[in-house]
Amino acid sequence: MARMCCLMVVVMMMVAMTMMNIAKSEPIAPCYFIFGDSLVDNGNNNQLQSLARANYFPYGIDFAFGPTGRFSNGKTTVDVIAELLGFDDYITPYAAARGQDILRGVNYASAAAGIREETGRQLGGRITFAGQVANHVNTVSQVVNILGDQNEASNYLSKCIYSIGLGSNDYLNNYFMPTFYSTGNQFSPESYADDLVARYTEQLRILYTNGARKFALIGVGAIGCSPNELAQNSRDGRTCDERINSANRIFNNKLISIVDAFNQNTPDAKFTYINAYGIFQDIVTNPARYGFRVTNAGCCGVGRNNGQITCLPGQAPCLNRNEYVFWDAFHPGEAANVVIGTRSFRREAASDAHPYDIQQLATL
Repeated sequence: MARMCCLMVVVMMMVAMTMMNIAKSEPIAPCYFIFGDSLVDNGNNNQLQSLARANYFPYGIDFAFGPTGRFSNGKTTVDVIAELLGFDDYITPYAAARGQDILRGVNYASAAAGIREETGRQLGGRITFAGQVANHVNTVSQVVNILGDQNEASNYLSKCIYSIGLGSNDYLNNYFMPTFYSTGNQFSPESYADDLVARYTEQLRILYTNGARKFALIGVGAIGCSPNELAQNSRDGRTCDERINSANRIFNNKLISIVDAFNQNTPDAKFTYINAYGIFQDIVTNPARYGFRVTNAGCCGVGRNNGQITCLPGQAPCLNRNEYVFWDAFHPGEAANVVIGTRSFRREAASDAHPYDIQQLATL
């Protein structure tokens, strides 16, 4: 009798573990497609002839797989979002995505990439927004082949999350870099944002034509508060460059207008805006609330604010990494990415997302 009871307990435990594995293997969206720049690149630039690469130590010092090409000590915001969506592994970079793996989604992001084609060219190779979308069109054809039918593929893709986070480099490595680019003289901040939004909209339409229906447009952060900008343009090393931040807000407001226009004119699709700028501002305004102590310097870098030269190969970073908002001259560390990713997925304040957070978008 005792033996029978033990056997029943073992069987029940095995059933429970099986049920847990089944639950874990079913994310709330079947796939997650990611478009962006170095904030979310997870290895696409590793094989490019580019200065914008992070596949070396100490990048990845706190990441389970070490240096992968992520511009962080650990996870990026999209890694956090993938976990919260319920994926049991991170989304594969396009450079490594093969076979059935693409059905989980693909990360197309490329460091130094912009909305404009010339953005980031001084850093070498990168995959622009248009290039990333072209890569996705190739992925869609593979999805059709795997599922065996265009209608099946369209139905499948309509349930996926598409997150797009570009624009930072169009300011950092274009508009506000007069040594290499003339756009700052050609455009006012308003007209430049209009140009970016027109190009951005064109790519969104291509994605829509190829089956995308659930879009999360990630706003540009407060670039004028990065250690690099503080090192170059701040008299006290703390006051953000309002000239840059103002231009970023103009662009973000136009992204919100895109979301509203698409939601009104494409009833079979859902668009939302993620207010990365506002979430970041809350972090630097109330750092202690999130456990941060340093908001104006990189954990790893060289020069003033650790922001004049970014993290060098083999350099020893700070030890108290979770107390720094920024990992290097430009990029938040894992601790900040966890906050931004979590609030993007499930908004904490009404202003975090408009009109849906990513969790809501996935279940619509």
